[in-house]
Amino acid sequence: MQQRGAGVLLHVTSLPSHPGIGDFGPEAYAFADFLAASKQRYWQILPLNPTDLACDNSPYHSFSAFAFNPLLISPELLVEEGLLNRRDVGSPPIFTKDCVDFRTVIPFKRKILFSAHERFKTRENKQGYEKFCVENAFWLDDYSVFVALRSRLRGKPWHQWPTEIRDRQPTAIDAVRADLTLEIQREKFLQYVFHEQWTNLKNYCHQKGIQVIGDIPIYVVHNSADVWAHPEMFSLGKDKKPDVVAGVPPDYFSKTGQLWGNPLYRWDVLRQRKYDWWVKRMAHNLKLFDWVRIDHFRGFVGYWEIPAQEKTAIHGRWVKAPAMDFFKTMKQRFQPFPIIAEDLGIITPDVKEIMDFFAFPGMKVLLFAFGEDNPKHPYLPHMYEKNCLVYTGTHDNNTVQGWFKREAKPEDKNRLFRTLGRFVPEKEIHWEFIRLGAMSTANTFIVPIQDVLGLGENARMNRPATKKGNWRWRLLPEQLTSSLTERFREITEASGRA
Repeated sequence: MQQRGAGVLLHVTSLPSHPGIGDFGPEAYAFADFLAASKQRYWQILPLNPTDLACDNSPYHSFSAFAFNPLLISPELLVEEGLLNRRDVGSPPIFTKDCVDFRTVIPFKRKILFSAHERFKTRENKQGYEKFCVENAFWLDDYSVFVALRSRLRGKPWHQWPTEIRDRQPTAIDAVRADLTLEIQREKFLQYVFHEQWTNLKNYCHQKGIQVIGDIPIYVVHNSADVWAHPEMFSLGKDKKPDVVAGVPPDYFSKTGQLWGNPLYRWDVLRQRKYDWWVKRMAHNLKLFDWVRIDHFRGFVGYWEIPAQEKTAIHGRWVKAPAMDFFKTMKQRFQPFPIIAEDLGIITPDVKEIMDFFAFPGMKVLLFAFGEDNPKHPYLPHMYEKNCLVYTGTHDNNTVQGWFKREAKPEDKNRLFRTLGRFVPEKEIHWEFIRLGAMSTANTFIVPIQDVLGLGENARMNRPATKKGNWRWRLLPEQLTSSLTERFREITEASGRA
C-alpha cells in the first residue's frame, strides 16, 4: 500500500447470490468485474469464520479462529462440479432479496451441503481433499471433532461437557473420533470445499488486478474449538470458565462500554511458546488474503480486562501486553508482514509508537471528522499521513446518507460544508464524502458499497452494542449500474488511484 489505491468494503454474505445469502458463486465473480471496471485495487471483506445463530451470526463471534463458514459455499459451483444436481437446489424456500434470513438459510444450506458430501464419498480420487486435511491438520482435526461433539450434545458449551471430553483425555477423544466418524469427515469436507472455492475466487481477483483485504478479530470466543483445544493459553478457572474477559471502556458507541465476554490470552504462556499459536494463525490468514486487518489492534499493546462476573464493561482496567516482542517475532517469521491496524476508539501514545515502529498503516474514518469544531481533527483529510487507510465509514458505522439524515447536527453539517467550501444537496452528500476520501493524501481509500450506492440507515451492516438484527444487509444485482460504475471510476481516476 505504498502507492495510491482505492477499494470497496463488501462482505461476502451481502452479495446477491442465489439462494438466500451471498457466496462464492457467479455473483462474487460479477462483483470482482465491477471492481475492475471501476478501477478499484482492493476488495475488503469481514472475517470468513463460521458464525453462530445464537450470536446473531456475527462474523466477529466465531467458534473457530481458523475454520471457514460453510454458508458461503456456492451451491451453483457444486452443481458444476457434479457434487449436486439441479433438483437439490431447484426448490429453495422463498428468501428475501435485500437481507439474509439466517433462520431459513441455515437449514436449507446444511441439507444441500450434506447431500454434496454423500456424493463426494463415492469418488475415488480424493487427492486434493487428502492433501488439504494433512496441511491443515493442526487446526482441522480439533475443529471437526469440536463441531461434531457440539452437534451431538445439542449445542451445550464445551466447559459443560462430560469431564473426560472437556479435559480432552486421549482415550475419551479416541472414542469420540470412532463414534462420530461420519460427522467429522463431513466437517472436513465442507472446509475443503470452502477453501477450493475461495482460492479460485481470490485467483480471479488477482487476474483482475484486485487484492483482497481480510479481517481477523484479535480475540476468540470461549465456546470455541480454539479454547477447548488450548485452554492453557487463556485466563480460565478450574471450571474452565473465564476469570476475566475482554471488552472496551465507555466510548463513542456505548456509555457503558462494550462487554465482549471473550477470554483473555495468557501472554506469559504465549511468550514462552514464542507465540506459536499466533504464528500459525497469521500464516493461515496470510495464505487466504493479500492484506489482513486486525480488529481491535490496540489489544496487542494494552487490553481492557473485566472481571467475568461484571454485567457491563465499566469496571475494568488496562493491562499491558508484550506488543514489541510479539510483533518482532511476527516480522522475523513473515516477510513481508502486510498488516492493517484497526486503531479506532481510545488510542494511547504507546499504541501509536508500536504502529510507527513497525510502519503498520492505521485507519481514518471521515464520518468522525465533523463532530467537533477542530480544524486539526485527526480524521479531517488534510491531517492524514500517507501510510493509512481512509474510509467514509466502516461496517460498524451508519452509512453517509444515514449519518447526514439521522445523526448529524446542524453544526456538524455546517462544518462539513465549510470543509467542502460549498453547500451540497442531500442526495449528493455520499459522493462528496467519496471525493473527500479519494482526493486525500492517504495512500489507500476504502468505501463501503452502501456509500457508493448512496443508501440510508436501513443499509447498515452492524450497530455495535446491539445483539439482534445485524449482519443481514444484501446488495441487489440491479444496483450496480453502468452509470454508477462510470461515476465511481471517474473519481478513482481523477484522484490518481486507478
